[in-house]
Amino acid sequence: MLVLWRLSSLLVALALVLVPRTHGWSKEGHVLTCRIAQGLLEPEAAAAVENLLPDYANGDLSSLCVWPDQIRHWYKYRWTSPLHFIDTPDNACSYEYSRDCHDTNGVTDMCVAGAIQNFTSQLVHYREGTSDRRYNMTEALLFLSHFMGDIHQPMHVGFTSDEGGNTISVRWFRHKSNLHHVWDREIILTALADYYEKNLDSLQEELVGNFTDGIWFDDVASWEECDDFLTCSNKYANESINLACKWGYKGVEPGQTLADEYFGSRMPIVMKRIAQGGVRLAMVLNLVFGDSQHGFAAAS
Repeated sequence: MLVLWRLSSLLVALALVLVPRTHGWSKEGHVLTCRIAQGLLEPEAAAAVENLLPDYANGDLSSLCVWPDQIRHWYKYRWTSPLHFIDTPDNACSYEYSRDCHDTNGVTDMCVAGAIQNFTSQLVHYREGTSDRRYNMTEALLFLSHFMGDIHQPMHVGFTSDEGGNTISVRWFRHKSNLHHVWDREIILTALADYYEKNLDSLQEELVGNFTDGIWFDDVASWEECDDFLTCSNKYANESINLACKWGYKGVEPGQTLADEYFGSRMPIVMKRIAQGGVRLAMVLNLVFGDSQHGFAAAS
């Protein structure tokens, strides 16, 4: 088991060096989600996360939160590609697990909501001890942490025909982009440049301040509501498709230039979704690794 764990750790390390980043929240978005979550962990969960991370991560979950994007096209991990998103019927502006959570071949549970439940239930086995583990706990942690970010990116629960906005070409101020990438990265990078002197720590500090004693403080209790996790991941997906319809797609035409008005009105949504993803990831990890595992069914 130790040899297999070291091999897995080596594969993670190689992925960071050899494979370019693909679509998801940007590196910055995933880093923020995981930093926020790790900062909210209770002692037992914090110790479990640190124990599961490879030594070279130096206890920093955010350093590996982009790993699932980086290995999704490796032969061994190609099966994970559909787990990053959900395709919904065009213009329906709704999500239904039984209708939408499948891959292009119709295999059920193959979507980001299904992935969150699967890897959460795998992590429940962590308490069984090394000799009893049937799953790679390190990979389960990294996949869960990444997919919790993805499900909060509104365009990851988008329309089927345009692949969540990937095929809608636009200009972002002066350069070419597409609607999905605008929500993945452009809004975050523009905000960092315009308001935070490109300092991710400053942006993180403001996001945390907004939900600890700021404008989102009264909302946090509702963010953390979760009686059954399959239902909760569906809730997050429904939030995203609603936001995609109301704020992502609305008023956008192919070839259009998106600039100040779009940026100014959509940036607060992106920032709130990153914060929600971090708070909810912490909630799940605290439940899985803490004294109570109410609402979680172990994978069989």
